[in-house]
Amino acid sequence: MDAQAVAGEVLGALSEGRQIEPFSARLERFDTAAAYAVTARLLELRLARGEQPVGRKIGFTNRGIWQEYGVYQPIWGHIYDSTVRVVAPGDACDTSHLPEPRIEPEIVLGVDADLEPGMTTADIAQAVGWVAHGFEIVQSIYPDWRFTAADCIADNGLHGALLIGPKRAIPSGDRAALAERLAAVGLTLFRNGELIDKGVGANALDGPVEALRHLVGAIAENSPIRAGEMVTTGTLTRAFSVISGETWSTEIEGFDLPGLSLTVR
Repeated sequence: MDAQAVAGEVLGALSEGRQIEPFSARLERFDTAAAYAVTARLLELRLARGEQPVGRKIGFTNRGIWQEYGVYQPIWGHIYDSTVRVVAPGDACDTSHLPEPRIEPEIVLGVDADLEPGMTTADIAQAVGWVAHGFEIVQSIYPDWRFTAADCIADNGLHGALLIGPKRAIPSGDRAALAERLAAVGLTLFRNGELIDKGVGANALDGPVEALRHLVGAIAENSPIRAGEMVTTGTLTRAFSVISGETWSTEIEGFDLPGLSLTVR
């Protein structure tokens, strides 16, 4: 496998909003290790055209959706200044450039210290400087969302956009209980005012801070998370297809975070 060539094909598909045949269907031994080699090349290509990474996304932390997609492990990808936007209630989001977009309500963590392998959940919590609620818009460059875990990784973890609500600073004295509090967060998701699904923070790999701890261990020394990065920790509900004209909104219980309201264009 030529990781550079695969990364170029992925970037071309993402840039043009088109879909391609999964790599797992046409390349021998296209496994997760090969796919993360593509992730590294994709980062280089995006840096070369002026994009800057601002953090990571973790995908498939919600075990409740594993069977639906045939992916049975968490994955990760980079998020960029070109794909992340702060939004206010009632804002609109253009998804027309994304193939088969879906929406995921998530908890986003901002870290103010470097994260190292071997850190405990308590250590990770002490490094979280802010928390926000956001919508990740995911996409699939593979038709009908048919893929393997390796294909998802090569598609930058299926990341399309991250729309973040207000950030809540976490004083150092409040961080000891952060993991438990975020795991207990309740979230209700609405489409055009109709209740669509409910979720809890624990759906994200037992909690957003636990999901971040998993990521730190998974990437080890190869791609460490540094102070100033943000990490979106995975959907608390199922992921839902979006179409132009819909308004998606959330209500949050158990944590000082406002819900979001977003209209799809």
